[in-house]
Amino acid sequence: MSGAVTLKQNTEFHRAYGRGKVKTSPGLVTYVVKNRGMGCRIGITAAKKLGCAVERNRCRRIIRAAFSSISPRCSGNWDIVFVARFKTKKLKSSDLVPVMQQHLTELGVIRGSAGADI
Repeated sequence: MSGAVTLKQNTEFHRAYGRGKVKTSPGLVTYVVKNRGMGCRIGITAAKKLGCAVERNRCRRIIRAAFSSISPRCSGNWDIVFVARFKTKKLKSSDLVPVMQQHLTELGVIRGSAGADI
């Protein structure tokens, strides 16, 4: 995931929040919106109500690690925003992979159920 393109600007995040499709679960919220030919880009947010900086950074690392196993299957031009929830702190990245895969499949970012090997 070291070469992944990330969302940086506040307007990019707000575009996903306002115009994107959303899926929620107890451990993760996923927003997805099409972009204009910039590839698959991701953004990760963790609010201060989750805890101190150490806990928020752990949530971001968990989400980033889970996405790295799914990212090769991401095709098309999408902006994806993952929002950490309170239960994200207690999960491992391997627990988050099926949830993330289900969200991205239902939102149309990845195709089919070829994730049986995960």
